[in-house]
Amino acid sequence: MKRPALRILDLTGSPAAMGHAHGAAYADEIRAYAAERVHLAGAREWSGGALDREGVLTLAEACIPAHAAHSPALHEEMCGIAEGAGITLAEAIVVGGFTDFVDTVRAAVGGRHPAGVVEDDCTAFVVPDTRANGSGFSAQTWDMHDSATEHVVLLRITPDDGPAALVFSTTGCLGQIGMNEAGVCVGINNLTGMDGTNGVTWPTVVRDALLRSTADEALEVVLEADLAGAHSYLLFDATGTGHMVEGMPSARPWSSLDGDALVHTNHTIWNEASAVQAPRPADLTANSVRRLERATDLLDRQGITADDCMAITRDPDSICRESDAAHHIESSGAVVMRPRTRDFWAVWGVPSHNEYVHVPFPD
Repeated sequence: MKRPALRILDLTGSPAAMGHAHGAAYADEIRAYAAERVHLAGAREWSGGALDREGVLTLAEACIPAHAAHSPALHEEMCGIAEGAGITLAEAIVVGGFTDFVDTVRAAVGGRHPAGVVEDDCTAFVVPDTRANGSGFSAQTWDMHDSATEHVVLLRITPDDGPAALVFSTTGCLGQIGMNEAGVCVGINNLTGMDGTNGVTWPTVVRDALLRSTADEALEVVLEADLAGAHSYLLFDATGTGHMVEGMPSARPWSSLDGDALVHTNHTIWNEASAVQAPRPADLTANSVRRLERATDLLDRQGITADDCMAITRDPDSICRESDAAHHIESSGAVVMRPRTRDFWAVWGVPSHNEYVHVPFPD
């Protein structure tokens, strides 16, 4: 359970240069991780219908135009990752955007969501300024199959054109959770959709939102994206503005932050999104509901601090997940962000067994 110190990779320059440096830094690891995820994407127990490697990569190739159209710069960075790691661009889409891409596969093969699949990942929340002594927080666990934990990396990004950012990610992925130097924060939860398309996967959407100056601008990114699969997005900025979106390919219900914390787990809460949510095993739905209720209860007070947010990610009742023989899901890491002060803390591995590191923005 104990992990080494958080890995930090500094990336600077053009999108192609940053991508190539990322891919080259972890080339062997990315190739192995990509092979695993391509295999899983085509497995019947994940997608409800079997696809061989060629079939999976053909579907991924069909998503390339959506990525190129959504953000040419981020597309160029992903091309750089692929080149630096020695994988194809289709493989880069799968290794980075796997949990969206399986929605695409499931829609293509016409398979039902298999009962044995575990897509029950992350407890995320936004604490308003009024409940945190004037400086609110965006925080979450990042939960995934325990084999993903070893691939966690913190990207410290200084692009030639755009704001610097601190981005929690995994090797080969553009980014998953982060805050930019303007104080815009993006958090996520995985959802499971029946309406997957040949669209853009969520890491590109996260990174594009982190190119924006406000949470309102980041919201427009999510609402307008041609999404491949289902995720919720929690957006927050240094002015105290926040939003939460259930981003399904065919539905985007959302609400804005008011006096209460925004909390999301892995089941849809709005009817519009629930209409296209895939059937979920009863035990996983119960787990997601329990985590939502637990986090909401813990956040229903005044004077919340960074230490309190870290404690919530370590909560043993339901939020901090440890791998077990039934589901092999664990909290692979966690992040706490305070946009008014630009403070960013992250932990690699199960939060209750590891220490947070305060990460400064690049000089």
